[in-house]
Amino acid sequence: MSQTTDDLLALFDNAPLNRRYWTIFILMSAVFVFDFFDFLVVGYLLAAVAREWHLTYGQSAVILYSGGVGAIVGAVVFGAFADAWGRKQQMVIGTFVCAISSGLIAFIPEGAWVLFAILRFFVGLGLTAAVTPSLTVVVELTPTRYRTMATSFYVVFASAGGFLAPAVSAAIMGPYGWRRVALLGFIALIIGVLVWLFAPESVRWLAAKGRFAEARAEVARHLGLPLARVPLPTVAPIVQPRGNLADLWSQPRMFWETILIWGGSSTAGYGVYLWGPTIIALLLNVPVPKAAAWFVLVSAAGVTGKIVVTLIAPLLGRRLLGVIWGFGGTAALVLAGYYNAAFVSGVPLMVVMLCLSTFCIEGGFSNLAPYTVESYGVNLGARSSGLGQTANGFGKIIGPLSLALIAGTSHLVSPEQTAAAVLPAFLFLAGCMALVGLSFLFLGVETHGKAMVLDHGTAH
Repeated sequence: MSQTTDDLLALFDNAPLNRRYWTIFILMSAVFVFDFFDFLVVGYLLAAVAREWHLTYGQSAVILYSGGVGAIVGAVVFGAFADAWGRKQQMVIGTFVCAISSGLIAFIPEGAWVLFAILRFFVGLGLTAAVTPSLTVVVELTPTRYRTMATSFYVVFASAGGFLAPAVSAAIMGPYGWRRVALLGFIALIIGVLVWLFAPESVRWLAAKGRFAEARAEVARHLGLPLARVPLPTVAPIVQPRGNLADLWSQPRMFWETILIWGGSSTAGYGVYLWGPTIIALLLNVPVPKAAAWFVLVSAAGVTGKIVVTLIAPLLGRRLLGVIWGFGGTAALVLAGYYNAAFVSGVPLMVVMLCLSTFCIEGGFSNLAPYTVESYGVNLGARSSGLGQTANGFGKIIGPLSLALIAGTSHLVSPEQTAAAVLPAFLFLAGCMALVGLSFLFLGVETHGKAMVLDHGTAH
């Protein structure tokens, strides 16, 4: 009797969250933590060197958004590679590129801001080359009945990398300097080696490619079953994953929704994270380590938002949650810009509002990142994640560039120019989050509790 991939994947989808699942989950989480640390620590490195090297807003912005350019390239290229050639190889390559480029920043000569920007390009490229397939693997690995909660929780580890960046900067930069902080970028090399040695290829991708013997063997290992008890499909899928990016346009509603929710969230988030330490240091006239300490709270709020989303996403569903969190981030950013000089019991109200903004922005990412892969299906999984990361990369550029353009790129980074630019810049970031809420409201579909399909199309 002929058997299809549905027979094999039904057995896989009924698996418990066993020890092997959690081992893979932890490895994929480490990719997120250390690669995002490498990317986000630049905000604190720049806050230190901007004064030391007398950088203009334009030079500072080039350093910040060069990482976004690299992220766009990495997402487009490696998203396509991951659908065509598999998820694992791209994760390893991306993590190595991100780690090496980040660590080499510690060795650049004084004042070499162009070299700083070039290395940042490769940090961004390596980041998306690694996290695009790693997110796809976790979505494809997790059984449908656990997927909404488990995959939302997985994205928490991106914020954990963001939390680690200010915590390490606050502890190390003062006594040891920014170069020692940059050296820590090399730690991600260890994670790349561990993924290379222990992470498996995605079962769903192997099945979609018609590599049935490998998929069957991986299911047997995952479930701890004899190979003979695992069905071997004999009917090849009609449509298989490939690297053609034009396939994404076959679902235009999802295409535009993906761009708007990822791009809007990223622009707002990276505007806050990458300029935030510099803004706080200048407006409050505090040392960079003190500003980094404030941003530990801002980053912790982002982690908290993702944890809350993890808990309530199965109750609200993906779409409604996206609407609420999008408009919540809008309100918080408006208030952060308006109350930028106010204090409550000695605490800057701007810091409080930034905490509320990252609670919504980061929490929203925990919902929208797996949602994108769920919507498109296995054949387009990595490319759809790559599309989201591409929009994310544009946000990495537009977010930090926005303040530079509003303040004037030829002006030095100074308290006077920063104070004049804060409110209009934050209103712009708030508008980006409003786009997220509107996109979920008018373009969103519900994927919670619905099984992924192999061919491109919505979950059903």
